[in-house]
Amino acid sequence: MTPRIAFAGTLVVALFSDPLSAQPRDNIGHDRHTRHLNDPHPVTEDAARFNSTREGHPLSLPLEEDAFTFAVFGDRTGGPDEGVSVLADAVHDVNLFEPDLVMTVGDLVQGYNATAEWLVQMEEFKGIMNELLCPWFPVAGNHDVYWPDGPRGGHDDDYEMHFGPLWYAFEHKNAWFLALYSDEGNPETGVKAFNQPNAQVMSDAQFEWLASTLQMAADADHIFLFLHHPRWLGRNYGDDWNRVHDLLVAAGNVTAVFAGHIHRMRYDPKDGIDYITLATVGGGQGGHAPELGWLHQYHMVTVRADQIAVAALPVGEVLDPRRITGQASVDGEALANMSVPMEGAVRFADDGSADDRVTITVTNPAHETIEVMIVPTSDDSRWRFAPDHHHTEIAAGESIVADFAFERSPSPIDETFRLPQVSLRTDYLADGFRYGIPERTLDVPLDIGDLKPLQPQEDLILALDGDGDVLAVPSETAALPDGPFTLEAWFLANRFQGRTVLLGKTESAEYGIFVTNGRPSLNIHLNGRYFGPGPIDDPIETGVLHHIAGVYDGAETRLYLDGRLLGTDPASGERTLNELPLMIGADVHSDGTAMSFFDGEIHEVRLSTGARYTGESFTPQHGLPLDDDCVFHTDFDVHLGPWVFDQADDGEVGRLQDDARLVPAD
Repeated sequence: MTPRIAFAGTLVVALFSDPLSAQPRDNIGHDRHTRHLNDPHPVTEDAARFNSTREGHPLSLPLEEDAFTFAVFGDRTGGPDEGVSVLADAVHDVNLFEPDLVMTVGDLVQGYNATAEWLVQMEEFKGIMNELLCPWFPVAGNHDVYWPDGPRGGHDDDYEMHFGPLWYAFEHKNAWFLALYSDEGNPETGVKAFNQPNAQVMSDAQFEWLASTLQMAADADHIFLFLHHPRWLGRNYGDDWNRVHDLLVAAGNVTAVFAGHIHRMRYDPKDGIDYITLATVGGGQGGHAPELGWLHQYHMVTVRADQIAVAALPVGEVLDPRRITGQASVDGEALANMSVPMEGAVRFADDGSADDRVTITVTNPAHETIEVMIVPTSDDSRWRFAPDHHHTEIAAGESIVADFAFERSPSPIDETFRLPQVSLRTDYLADGFRYGIPERTLDVPLDIGDLKPLQPQEDLILALDGDGDVLAVPSETAALPDGPFTLEAWFLANRFQGRTVLLGKTESAEYGIFVTNGRPSLNIHLNGRYFGPGPIDDPIETGVLHHIAGVYDGAETRLYLDGRLLGTDPASGERTLNELPLMIGADVHSDGTAMSFFDGEIHEVRLSTGARYTGESFTPQHGLPLDDDCVFHTDFDVHLGPWVFDQADDGEVGRLQDDARLVPAD
């Protein structure tokens, strides 16, 4: 029986997969998990191996059969000296798996040098690899043996003295591992060259050894071969591999052949044999398309009697769960959410220029030292910053203060205007390890001063993409006295998916109108809990302009859609307040950021004191009128760059965030 092979991991599963075995659920968004390359593992329901005092659905158990894993490393050379650091990371990763063994596919040292330098590099490589908890096995590559100005045969003798035989084989759990030598050179001249077919032939001595070894391993479940050059690719390798391939096919139990040299991954199965080419573990790496195999990686192979699975793992991506201690976990959360206060503000002059300083304080809340990089930035080239960054380490519990100048040349606040921001990059420095905290982008405090908004030239609406877009209204702008109020909007939804908030200030407090999965609801926090009708099992139609209103009259909450009463909920008491922004097109998180984004258009928003709507129905007005009860009102026509203004008094309502846009109404 020809063994089966499966590939998994970021890089190969999508390339070498069978047709779909099942259709995925729509909410998953992909079908990768339905693409199976191997048969399901055999199982048993052996009652003698199962124990419980409960009744329930029977659970299948894996068979008690031998299975084992091994890793394969690609080229280390051809890259910078720091490549040995990548190799060391791969050793760390693989030790977390503790496979039975590690194989290489050659190019272990930089080479192309005299013996004295070669020996130094050999000791460096072996010193790193000897940190593996399992045995490892070398394969010779051109960098390991070529010596252009040296003796015939290059470093063959040095290699065999310090690494091992140029070709060899060993057996492990009824599988045979064969290391081949693909740089014997031209049999007549002795010239070694990987780009000349006459130097890429297998000698009679190695070929005969291979044939006898395959015969010796005839009863094995698997035979795996390892060499440096993927000779099966032809071209400058010539066609000598064809006779080797025929020998492997005739053996009938050769499962896979692994090679390297080309510094990118490939999979080229032929006649039931899987030809697998690895990328690098520190070698020269173009990185053209990492997800298509140009990267530092290694293979993990799981072997069963009748099939194997192969996964490609990027170097450095494996985490040691024993290092993620309770304290480290708490520190990571604290660093991700740490407050970064800024003092001062950048104030605009009448001509749009600015020249102010802002002081940024970073306090390390963790129990280990952190490294921070603070970088002022903007997509608007009219901003200048001094200094251009601040980079330092901060001990546990300590603080640093960084002072930056923000200067903008005189120019209008037009459609090309972009905000100045600060990028905060943080690394958590544990013993021997560095853990990156996701980069944060912080808005710089701005004061628009006496700048006047643009007078409306056309009817504008707020366009939101459901992925970070929002208009944030400061809490002081939405300062609503306790008691009856009305929150309403005209809106058009493109789609609904999961938790979605149209207007939100809720965080165990305040109020919000939700449209989760298209089902509207009103939430008002009174006397320590939420009241309000919904979710209403009457989905909102997408692609249609709607009016929605939430009303609290002091005794009852009411929710209306297009003037029709959807539901009521008796409610009274004191409203729970917060100082968080009111998000138009999202809800607010406890740190003041937005979440649960709305995808669609918002045409108008009004927040008022008093209960504007009563009874079973009313006729909503387009162009909600202004009156003394308005706390704020905007139809988005009055704006200045990212700032949106109140129609009632030209005061600032809020600032657009992410990719939120004001666009002409249809």
